[in-house]
Formats: sequence, structure tokens, C-alpha cells
Amino acid sequence: MVQRVPNYCPQCGTAVESRTFEGRERRYCPSCERFVFRNAAPCGGVAVVDGHTDAVLLVERAVPPGKGEWTFPGGHLEADEPPAAGAARELEEETGITVDPDDLLLADVRQLDPFDGKYVVSIRYAVARSATTGVPEAGSDAETAEFVPVEETRDEARPLRPHVRPQLDDVLDALGD
Repeated sequence: MVQRVPNYCPQCGTAVESRTFEGRERRYCPSCERFVFRNAAPCGGVAVVDGHTDAVLLVERAVPPGKGEWTFPGGHLEADEPPAAGAARELEEETGITVDPDDLLLADVRQLDPFDGKYVVSIRYAVARSATTGVPEAGSDAETAEFVPVEETRDEARPLRPHVRPQLDDVLDALGD
């Protein structure tokens, strides 16, 4: 299984070809005599909402994809971690904010539009600021980490990743805001 369209078999290195299987065009290795399936990458993230200031924690991306755009803290899940634990880990890596994974509320799951041929399934959690500890500080692939007024996410004041606005409504609904 791979995340991008393969040109070579990940098992043996043979050039793959296209074949129709189960009604879809798929990549096939003639040496291994098997299909090379392509899967979306699972990603998890946390939207921390401060109800007292009506703000949400966002990070400005320091690296592609979306360098310079603002988004919820998050990233790829590790193979051996539950989604909530991975989302909590990503939150801490990118912002310094910590949360118990058991305090996270599932707010949204969706497949994002592909970027450079890669598909991502985004698992978005929500949590109230009062359930977290720490002060926002940019880390790992974040340029900046700060609480942004929710109203500021509704206008075009700062560039947001395409999924932020639609997911924010689900986040606020999950927290009852």
C-alpha cells in the first residue's frame, strides 16, 4: 500500500502497469502478480477553543504543504498510536500545549482535497482550553502558534488552509459553543 501513485512495486522494484480491478484502474506488479493499492494517509489534530476569549488555537505552517497558511495543529498518525493519542502528540509537538487524549471530543472526520497526488483523511478533535496546559509556542513544523479570534477566521484576514473554515463549525458544535 502506498500514498502516491506508484511507478514501481514497493516489494520488488519492478515497473508497475495499469489494470482494471474491481471496476477501478489500479497499479499492478507483473513480477509479484499483485496489485499495489493506494491509501489515504490518516492525520489527526486538535482544535483548542478558548471560550472565554472566543478564540481557537491555530498554527502558521513553516513547511509545505501550505507554508504560510494557518491551520489547526495536527499531522500524520504513527502506525502504533490511537488517533486521539496521535492528535494530542501533534498538538504538543507543534504548540507546546498538552492535553489528555481522553479529554478530546471527536468533531470531524473527512477526506481532504488531494495535494500533489496525496490524499489525507483528517480526524479532527476538539477540546476546551481549560482542559489543556501550557502556553502556545511554535515548534516542529509551525512558524507561529497563537489563539486567533473565531471572528477573524470567518473573514479573509489571514490565509487559512482550505479545510479550516468548514471544520471550525464542527469543532464549535462538538464543544457546544
